[in-house]
Amino acid sequence: MSTTSVSGSRRPEYGTGREALLDAAITVVARQGLRYLTYRAVAAEAGVTHGLVAHHFGSRDALLLEALRHSIQRAIDVTELRTESASPEDFVQGLADIVQRDPDLHAFQYEVLLEARRSPEARRHAEELYSSYRHAAREGLARMGIEDDGPMADLVFAALDGLVFQQVTVGSAAATREAVKALREILRALQSGRPPEAKPRRARLRQ
Repeated sequence: MSTTSVSGSRRPEYGTGREALLDAAITVVARQGLRYLTYRAVAAEAGVTHGLVAHHFGSRDALLLEALRHSIQRAIDVTELRTESASPEDFVQGLADIVQRDPDLHAFQYEVLLEARRSPEARRHAEELYSSYRHAAREGLARMGIEDDGPMADLVFAALDGLVFQQVTVGSAAATREAVKALREILRALQSGRPPEAKPRRARLRQ
């Protein structure tokens, strides 16, 4: 199998089977954009014939939808968004490092989200993506004993979504770590039933 991708950079080892084709599709979209998602591009990225890609998925939309669901599951699993732990310290453990190791996974999802502004088809996929993440965030909060009817989980996910976007686009891993640390402080306060403590502001020196 060749190690040169359609984008000219080294291609990761995909292995074999349907999952390998989904990983290749994620890479194509992340590096070239959604309009370049074709059977031939995915086949070239994975080092197989385009007929094999067509055989597995049947249509471009089916390929995109399956790749999106695959990316969501991968992201939720590795970030521990749907954590089994009741401790806020374990919530999205190592998020900055995970994003740094696999930026294509998240870039792929943002490409789908941007396309949702122009395509009703992509919008349906984007709605499924966000619904999956919000549900996972709600489950994670519930295991910490933080029950809510949706707004808190939406707020937590929105904060994480923004941090991941910033890191993927400008590479601010350190900022992600600090912000996640602050988010865990808020979750600890909610878990204990007390309001988060505000840090005192520094006094402004008079001119």
